[in-house]
Amino acid sequence: MSPSIFDDFQLTGQRALITGGSRGLGREIALAYADAGAEIVLVGRGEASLQQTAADIAAKGAKANVIVADITLPAECKRAAEEALALPGGVDILVNNVGGRKPNTTIEETNDDEWREGFALNVDHCFLMTRLIGQAMIARGKGGRIINMGSISGMIINQGVAGRHYEAGKAAIIHFTKALAVDWAQYNINANCISPGLFMTEPNQAWTKKAPEAIEKFVSCTPMGRAGIPREIAGLALYLASPASSYVTGSNFVIDGGYTAW
Repeated sequence: MSPSIFDDFQLTGQRALITGGSRGLGREIALAYADAGAEIVLVGRGEASLQQTAADIAAKGAKANVIVADITLPAECKRAAEEALALPGGVDILVNNVGGRKPNTTIEETNDDEWREGFALNVDHCFLMTRLIGQAMIARGKGGRIINMGSISGMIINQGVAGRHYEAGKAAIIHFTKALAVDWAQYNINANCISPGLFMTEPNQAWTKKAPEAIEKFVSCTPMGRAGIPREIAGLALYLASPASSYVTGSNFVIDGGYTAW
């Protein structure tokens, strides 16, 4: 009997490090990988939410490791990577998920510190974590998967909001992923990007209160007529981490309910 196609979506024996893995999209990705048999390393700032997600993973019969760190700080990012790599077997899958838009300041009012903080939140940690984990993947010689969380905001400009460090940062993530894919294909490391549209994560639920007109406008411009729910990203993330996507690298996968099709 030939192998089932569903076997290609299994992650048994793999270890996945997910930054921002205890909430929102990161949490759903972590749970999906656990369902597929992976061991998970959760990295984030909130210990309580990390422990809750770790418990949920354990309830699925998978193993979860918790690392409390603010990876927007280079020293903390380095420590988190070192702790993950100290685990026997190393890291097979890296998901750079941390990001966000704050503060909501117009370009002309954005000061130097706000701009730098925006890039620390959306770009700098992605480069640093990728370099640290990637160096270990290259040295081990078994390949790996790197999935960066972009945004359709790296492709279009959002209406009714400010804080344009977000658009600039996410555009950088998309292009960095392409460069990474080209440079590291020789090491059998696949690098891809996921660019979500509007998903109702906790930060976007807060945005609904801060700028309801912007959220309403976004939804009205989405052909499917609604925001995404975090679980709807999990299948795509699993595909990109699994053997099913072995010939996929350097791609940016848009998941936005059709928003960018118009």
